[in-house]
Amino acid sequence: MEALKQGADTLFILLGAVMVLAMHAGFAFLELGTVRRKNQVNALVKILVDFSISTVVYFAVGYGVAYGTHFFVGAQELAAKNGYELVKFFFLLTFAAAIPAIISGGIAERARFWPQLIATAVIVGFVYPFFEGIAWNQHFGFQAWLKSLTGAEFHDFAGSVVVHAVGGWIALPAVLLLGARANRYRKDGGMSAHPPSSIPFLALGAWILTVGWFGFNVMSAQTLDKISGLVAVNSLMAMVGGTLAALVLGKNDPGFVHNGPLAGLVAVCAGSDIMHPFGALTVGLVAGALFVSMFTLTQNKWKIDDVLGVWPLHGLCGTLGGIAAGIFGSQTLGGLGGVTLGAQILGTLLGVAWAAVGGLLVYGVLKATLGLRLSQEEEYDGADLSIHKISATPDREASW
Repeated sequence: MEALKQGADTLFILLGAVMVLAMHAGFAFLELGTVRRKNQVNALVKILVDFSISTVVYFAVGYGVAYGTHFFVGAQELAAKNGYELVKFFFLLTFAAAIPAIISGGIAERARFWPQLIATAVIVGFVYPFFEGIAWNQHFGFQAWLKSLTGAEFHDFAGSVVVHAVGGWIALPAVLLLGARANRYRKDGGMSAHPPSSIPFLALGAWILTVGWFGFNVMSAQTLDKISGLVAVNSLMAMVGGTLAALVLGKNDPGFVHNGPLAGLVAVCAGSDIMHPFGALTVGLVAGALFVSMFTLTQNKWKIDDVLGVWPLHGLCGTLGGIAAGIFGSQTLGGLGGVTLGAQILGTLLGVAWAAVGGLLVYGVLKATLGLRLSQEEEYDGADLSIHKISATPDREASW
């Protein structure tokens, strides 16, 4: 029976890893559909190469930083328990690799290729797993201190803060250090609109992310005996709440409509295992409204050229999710309890502060040394031709 349980757990978390791996196709197509046509190839290549860099770095360094273990042993030892520990790494890797995929959307259309890969290596090797170890592996006694202070540990079941808020708040300084795309904000106070190049591809990306998210959240149980249908339905309710809020406040704009479910899902991750479905629906509605209002504010009033709105979507909705778990997870509002608002606020603030400082340091050093931005001419030609020497839809050669 023990062998059967080990095999079932390995298969369970492997399916979760595959579903979250598929989400990276969603990141790619969401970015591809949002950026202008001359930057579509770059979106696809960045996500795949970032994932590959993340895999090597997290396997060799990052996983050890977070969990104090390593894989520098024989394959016989690694294969123990049906290779469960290896597959657990695969699952958690897909979370870690989401950080550069999130950042990619914010810095799209004007970031240099190789400096971003260096940033990916540093972020996935140290910046992200350092906080991951604090939140999910009891590092530095922070959780024990929170429990003694507030009566509960910081609760983040599937990464509203650990993954999404951290990714979004690392992206913010990167976006600010890069500056806006050429001619986005003109000297006369006007703005050049850069509408999405492909609504169908944007929608495809959103759908792939949405479906994969049920692996992201449900499989965060990590073993089959801990699976909870509550997590699945709470994810569903937050998804539709985010969609409906974005539909209304976004005035039927398809870009907002397809980012709405993602906002809801980002926000529900932390408390998806303890909220009542009505609580999850409320969190989704608030997250959808937060995304639309803050995306509009950052782009139009503050003139922050965050191309995919990753700071409002992941940074702010992830922050909301961490705090919301302390509100809607309470028994008073129909949740399972075991959380306190104080612990959720302090844990969330630590994640936000660490990410913002880490992002500022990583991208600040890169800007001062290698440079972050394409030249004016390269940006005008587009990242596809400048970096990859081919466009998404190359014209057929006129002569043979």
